Amino acid sequence: MLGVEKPRSDAYLILGLSSKITTEAYYLDANDPTGEFRVIRSRQTGIEYAVEHHTDTFYILTNENALNFKLVKAPVNDPSHWETVIEHSENVFLEGVSAFADHLVIYDRESGLPNIRVRKLSTQEEHKISFPEPTYEVSESINPEFNTHTLRFGYTSLVTPGSVFDYDLDARTRELKKETPVLGGYDRANYKSERLEAIAPDGEKIPLSIVYKAGIEPNGSNPLLMVGYGSYGFSYPDSFSTTRLALLDRGVVLAIAHIRGGSELGRRWYEDGKFLHKQNTFSDFIACAETLIKAGWTDSEHLAISGGSAGGLLMGAVLNQRPELFKAAIAQVPFVDVVTTILDTSLPLSATEWEEWGNPNDPEFYFYMKSYSPYDNVEAKNYPALLITAGLNDPRVSYWEPAKWTAKLRAMKTDHNVLLLKTNMGAGHGGASGRYERLKEIAFEYAFLLDQWKLA
Repeated sequence: MLGVEKPRSDAYLILGLSSKITTEAYYLDANDPTGEFRVIRSRQTGIEYAVEHHTDTFYILTNENALNFKLVKAPVNDPSHWETVIEHSENVFLEGVSAFADHLVIYDRESGLPNIRVRKLSTQEEHKISFPEPTYEVSESINPEFNTHTLRFGYTSLVTPGSVFDYDLDARTRELKKETPVLGGYDRANYKSERLEAIAPDGEKIPLSIVYKAGIEPNGSNPLLMVGYGSYGFSYPDSFSTTRLALLDRGVVLAIAHIRGGSELGRRWYEDGKFLHKQNTFSDFIACAETLIKAGWTDSEHLAISGGSAGGLLMGAVLNQRPELFKAAIAQVPFVDVVTTILDTSLPLSATEWEEWGNPNDPEFYFYMKSYSPYDNVEAKNYPALLITAGLNDPRVSYWEPAKWTAKLRAMKTDHNVLLLKTNMGAGHGGASGRYERLKEIAFEYAFLLDQWKLA
């Protein structure tokens, strides 16, 4: 992958080349656009880094000898000479850094939750911005000015709509500038969110976020929808959804399983859910389901699950391994024919994916991938009710993957539960284009779930 960006200082152009595990960056004086790009650090397999500029210094976030990344700095005139600014931590995952005239803003993740730390460069004093809820998501907003002491960031949670704050980096005060309006008289006091933990078979503690309408209790039979992803280091955000209210207001509990393969608990969390450790992703998700049942939030007759793309692979794998655990499932554009697809180098989801899943030309990876590939592990047994979606123009998961999986399930499953395949003839990997067409797709999925739960 190739991209060009300009740091906030406007002094340089940064040209970045990257794969999933390796980075190489070049820089060019913005006042000399016809000049030559110079390399910051030549590529080395497995070493990633990201560059930020401040006066005569580059701040560089890197995983060199630092699984959870560390922050180094280097003089612009000798960018290959790195000096550590923030040491590597086993418990804190460094995700990004932004440079302002007298401040560094550091984004990290600890105990599964995102943080913003502020370091004043003139004094080296540091503080962390606090957030009030047990589960939430924060992100840097647009901050084009270099000479400023105001940081604009976004905040949301499972009960708080997307909000934009201005934060005074010196006074340590914040001002709400905008909160996304929710039509229909939404009152966040009517909803509650919590953070739970599940224990995986190998003893790892898996974070679980749940949200529900106030007054709902763990009575053992609540309708519950659990979602997950667990691939590519993607941390599933605990963010607000207006469409989700249609479920919450009907008494449905929503749970997010922060399983391995994501980066919620750092880079190790990601590494432990890829390659020859991919089974951890599926075992974690199953452990989350069992935890919710044991805690009384639901039971197997009311537990539904949903995931898309690599999350669709997750759906297929757990349905093969523990079909009796779930009432219903939605698999959106699911990546389910793993070995065949990745062996076909004419497809986009192929050779570039070897850094995530492994190269199936290697027998060890081939047989491991085949051991969990949803299509290859369909058996003659009962499966839950299942809605499978596809896009005819999907370049990532070709429409025939969910189609052939559906066909094999129909041929082999021994139950009479509904099995639907819905192919959007004008959509790609992201579903239908346009706000209202997307809402129709969500409404269709919700109707499927409500029918299974026997809710109006």
